[in-house]
Amino acid sequence: MRRLHSLAIAAAALATAFAGAPLAHATAAAPTGLAAFSCSSGYFCIYSDWNGGGTRCQWSQPSKANTADDCSFIQRGQNVRSVWNNTGHRVQYYTQTNYHARVGSTPSHAGGNLQGSYQIRSFKPQ
Repeated sequence: MRRLHSLAIAAAALATAFAGAPLAHATAAAPTGLAAFSCSSGYFCIYSDWNGGGTRCQWSQPSKANTADDCSFIQRGQNVRSVWNNTGHRVQYYTQTNYHARVGSTPSHAGGNLQGSYQIRSFKPQ
């Protein structure tokens, strides 16, 4: 019983240590048992905070030439810190409107934390 308790403590310590580390690419699976990355089926979602937190903007259309048209935190100049792609296709995203300055992409039904130092100003299927 004592060994099981020690393993549980070690697992909790590792989870805490890695929880704040952003991913290099947004390809992580959604954490199980957490409300993070709430993104409706068929939508591409961006978030103003890590792990799907903060303000969420979501789109059901496959492409968007200017996310600032209808995303409040982009309008306020905040960066995107995490994404979730709940569509059936890979989504590539750009730091400029009209699909200029590609910065990354996320496969279907995946997502995660980004570098957090830029805005996603447009996106389209890859």
